[in-house]
Amino acid sequence: MSLLRSLQTMLLGLVLLAPAALAKDEVEASSATNPAPAEALSAFDRFEVARITMGEPWAGQKPNEAALVNLQANLDERINPWLAEVNGAAAPEGEARVLRIEPYVAGIRYITGGKRVFAGAFAGKSRVLMKLRLVDAATGTVVAEPEFYQHAAGMAGAYSFGGADKAMLERVTSLAVDYLRANHAAAVGGPTGGE
Repeated sequence: MSLLRSLQTMLLGLVLLAPAALAKDEVEASSATNPAPAEALSAFDRFEVARITMGEPWAGQKPNEAALVNLQANLDERINPWLAEVNGAAAPEGEARVLRIEPYVAGIRYITGGKRVFAGAFAGKSRVLMKLRLVDAATGTVVAEPEFYQHAAGMAGAYSFGGADKAMLERVTSLAVDYLRANHAAAVGGPTGGE
């Protein structure tokens, strides 16, 4: 009888763990470094930033929509000083070259503070992959499309009651703005935040 009970327990464990194993999100960076843009960003005279977008299947999910609001606030806080700096320079004679920066969420799994309180580390790991399309506004040519990845471990999120998940959103926007700053004078690329 005890062998049968052991087999039932193992089978029940497999049945309970299978959905978690199958639901694994493959949100991660494709490499550890971003390639350099086609040209230094200083070749452009003005910079415009669009709002962050998020497509299917992530759009419309409450936790992801909450993360999008936080991402936008974090990006605005970090990119606006840089925009004021680079757009404040005197415009050249003739038509100014404009670089349009189009940020978008290419993948996300965000665990909210409420889920962290109730499920703790069992809620899993948060992750975000954000990309920037850098487009020459006059020609539509894509100058670069760097990606930025960050994650928050389940245990860190549990101990911080979701603070690690929110910090992940701050770190990913910092990486994006650091890329823009680093590639202004010369096209050098930069880290993705992935391993």
